[in-house]
This record gives sequence, structure tokens and C-alpha cells, in this order.
Amino acid sequence: MNAVIALDSLIRDRHIWRGQPAALPPSTQPTGWPTLDAVVPTHGWPEAALTEILIPADGVGELRLVLPTLARLTQHGERVVIVAPPYIPYAPAWQAAGVDWRHVSIIDAAPGERAWTLEQVLHSGSCAAVLGWLPDADDRTLRRLQVAADTGRALGFLFRNRAALGNPSPAALRIQVAPGVLQVLKCRGGNPPAPIAFPAS
Repeated sequence: MNAVIALDSLIRDRHIWRGQPAALPPSTQPTGWPTLDAVVPTHGWPEAALTEILIPADGVGELRLVLPTLARLTQHGERVVIVAPPYIPYAPAWQAAGVDWRHVSIIDAAPGERAWTLEQVLHSGSCAAVLGWLPDADDRTLRRLQVAADTGRALGFLFRNRAALGNPSPAALRIQVAPGVLQVLKCRGGNPPAPIAFPAS
């Protein structure tokens, strides 16, 4: 009969080796929000990965969160693609935030084709950042988008209603935005920090 041995005693007596997780390298993609960069383990957006942004309703600052990044990327001539936005982006406001519209493309897609379109654009390797809205995405769809972002080396930003909060997500970073506050729910490389103040849009 096998004896039951406590795992703690094996580790303490050095009968087994327990590795320590390696720290993630710092991101080369700052968020543009110093308070957010200070609390996420990589000090910026997770590179070649999906970031899921959960919101209670449209217009609580979700686009304001990503505009500094979009401005930086487009000013360096990098392509940003917006897939099936729920509203037509107001170009003057984006330009006032520093976004160079010469490097922004908007793709319209029917509801049943949006996930496929996002996956193809992320996978293409032809753009630096991709924005999409998928209110009903399941975990399988999210996994495909995460793999596509990794393959295409793109920043993927997916906006969803916070009703999806209880659903599992493979996104490298999961953030909830509400008026005046931003909460990191999940982050690759560490535990989620406490909520931080975030200016309303």
C-alpha cells in the first residue's frame, strides 16, 4: 500500500525541486497611462496578445484607454485596423488624441462574420493593433483570437459587455472599465492589482 506523504514536507526536505516562475520581460508597448503601466507586471500591454476590455455600457472611456497607444503606433506609420465598430469613429476626436488616420483602416463585417474577420486580421501580421467588438464570444472564439494575435504579433483589443465577467477568458490581460475606475481582472505574469482611478471620457 502506498504511503501518503505531504507535499510540503517533500519540498522542505529538498526531495523534490520546485521551480520559480520567470519574470516576464518588460513590454515595449506602453499603455500611455502611467498608473496602469505601474501596476501590470509587464509595465505595458501584453505583446502579441489579446486584451479584453469589459464595460458596463458603451462610452465609459473604453476607447480613451487605447487612444494613446493607437496614436503612438500610427505616428510611427504602423497600421491599426478597426473591425465592425458599433459606432462610426469620430475622426476629429481621434486626430485630436494624436491618431494619424492615414494608417487606420475600418472593416465592416456582418455579425456572423466578425469573429472570423478579427481572427484573419490578427493572424495576417500586417498590422500593429486590431480593435473589435464581440459581445457573444465564447471561450473557444477567444482562444482562436489569442492564438491569432500571437501568430500575427499584433495587439488585439476586444471590447465586451461586463456581463461576460463570469465567463473564462484566455486573454493575456483582462480589464474592466467603469466611470472613474479601471480594474485589472487578470494579467499575465502576476496577480491582479487593486482598482485604479481612471479619468472618464
